[in-house]
Amino acid sequence: MTLRHMKIYSCVFRLGSITKAAEELHLAQPSVSLAVKELEEYYGIRLFERIGRRIYSTESGKEFYGYAIHIVSLFEEMEKRMKNWDNLGTMRVGSSITIGTHILPQIIKRYHEKNPGLTIEGVIGNSSDVERHILDNTVDLGLIETQPEHPDICAVPFMKDSLCAIVSNDHTLASYEAVTLAQLAKFPFFMREKGSAGREILEAAFALSQLTVRPAWESRSTQAIARGVAEGLGVAVLPYLLVKRDIEEKTVKRLELLPPLCRDLNIIYHKSKYLTPNMHALIDLCCSSEKDQF
Repeated sequence: MTLRHMKIYSCVFRLGSITKAAEELHLAQPSVSLAVKELEEYYGIRLFERIGRRIYSTESGKEFYGYAIHIVSLFEEMEKRMKNWDNLGTMRVGSSITIGTHILPQIIKRYHEKNPGLTIEGVIGNSSDVERHILDNTVDLGLIETQPEHPDICAVPFMKDSLCAIVSNDHTLASYEAVTLAQLAKFPFFMREKGSAGREILEAAFALSQLTVRPAWESRSTQAIARGVAEGLGVAVLPYLLVKRDIEEKTVKRLELLPPLCRDLNIIYHKSKYLTPNMHALIDLCCSSEKDQF
C-alpha cells in the first residue's frame, strides 16, 4: 500500500466514479480499478459496492477515506512547504539592543511587505550574545555593533553609527559643541553594562587616551542613563541612535567627540551557513538601510 493508492482512492471516493477519477488523474481506467482492488485485498475490506455501472462507498470505505484524505493532504502540505520553505518558513534573526530598538523593526516591516508568507523570529541581546547564537545555529543571521571575534563568523558592514557625548542642558559643558574624553572624564560618568558594544568601544578609547574612568552609574537601560544625565547627575557617551530621541526632545544636550568615535554595524552569519535567497534578500535590504535612512 503506497501513497499512490491513497491518492487514487481519495479521488475515486470524491468523484464517485472510477472513470472520472481516471480522467482527472490522467491514468488508464484499469490502473485505477487495480489500485482500489489492491487496497481492498491488502486490508481485507470492501471499499465500494458495485451496483450496475455505479459504485457506492461502504461504511468501511467512508472510514478509510477519513484517514486517506488526511494522509494525502498532509503529504501535499509537506510538499508545498518544503519546496517553498524559503518563502513560507521561518527566518531567525538575532540583533544587538541598539539595532533591535532603532533599526530592525523598520527593516522587518519593509521585508514583510515583499515576503508576507515568511515568519521572522527575533532575538535581542548584546552583540556577544548574538555571536554565540550564530555559532550555536539558534539564529540564521545576526545584526551587531562590533566586529565579530570568532573566525567562523562572516561580517558584512551595512550601516555606520557614531558615539556622542550627552550632558544636561545646564551642565558646565553644555555651551560646548565638541569635547574630548579627557574633558568628560572630570565628571561622574554613566556607562552601559560590560559586554555591550558601546561600552567596549568607549573603554578602548579611554585606554588609547591613557584615561582611567570608573563608572558612577552602570546600567543596561539607556533610558535610565539618559534620565540621570538629564537630571545633571553625570555625563555619558552613547551610540547616537540610542539617544537620538532624547536629543531631539531636548532633554539632553549632544556634544560631538574629538576625535570622533565611529563604528560599522554588521550583519553576521556562520561561514558554513547555507544562505537561502531570502537571507540574501535580507542582507541586501540591510545594506540599503543607510541610504534609505531607517
